[in-house]
Amino acid sequence: MITLYDMSLSGNCHKALMLLSFLSLPYQLRPVDLAGGEQRGAEYLQLNPFGQVPVLDDAGLIIRDSQAILVYLAKRYGGEAWWPDDPYRLAQIAAWLSTAANDIFHGPALLRVHHKFGRAIDTGRARQTADKVLGIIESHLESRDWLVGDTVSIADLAVYPYLALSPEGGIDIGAYPNIVAWFQRLRAMPGYVSMPGMWQA
Repeated sequence: MITLYDMSLSGNCHKALMLLSFLSLPYQLRPVDLAGGEQRGAEYLQLNPFGQVPVLDDAGLIIRDSQAILVYLAKRYGGEAWWPDDPYRLAQIAAWLSTAANDIFHGPALLRVHHKFGRAIDTGRARQTADKVLGIIESHLESRDWLVGDTVSIADLAVYPYLALSPEGGIDIGAYPNIVAWFQRLRAMPGYVSMPGMWQA
C-alpha cells in the first residue's frame, strides 16, 4: 500500500494526490501535523531530514519532494503516457519541474504563504517573479493545450496547484485566459481532485 504523508493545504502534496488519482492507485493519507511541529520530530526526520511534506512511502521505498514523487509514480506506474521515452520530451518535462520548484515557488506560492498564512516575505520581488512566470506560461499555452507535447504530463501537475491557488495570494488569475482554459482541461480529466482555495470560474 502506498502512503502519502500529507497536509491538506499544501499545493505540493496536491501534486502527488492528483497523480495517484489519475493513475487509479490505491493509497492512504497520513496527515502530518505541521502546526504542532511533527515535521521536526525524530520519527518524521527519518523519512525526510528536511522536515517537509509530502513524503511517499511505497511499500518501504521512501521518496521525498513533490517533484521527485511525480517522477517516481510516473516512471513506475504511468507508462509511456506519463513517462515518455523520448529524451527531448523528458528534458522539457524536467524544465517545467524546475520551474515549479523555483519561479512558481518564489512567486505565486510565496505570495499565497504571505496572504494566507501571514509569513513575512519580500512581496515586491515575489510579485515580480509571479508576473513574469505567469506571463511566460500564458504565452506558452497560446498555441498548445498542455505544457509539453500534445497530452497531459507531470509537467502540468507540477505547475498547476500553486497557479490554481494563486488567488489566495492576491493574483487575478482570470486575467490569464490561456491558463484558465488549461485549468479547465485538467479539471475535465477523469480522476481529477481539487483542494480548498483553488480558483473557481
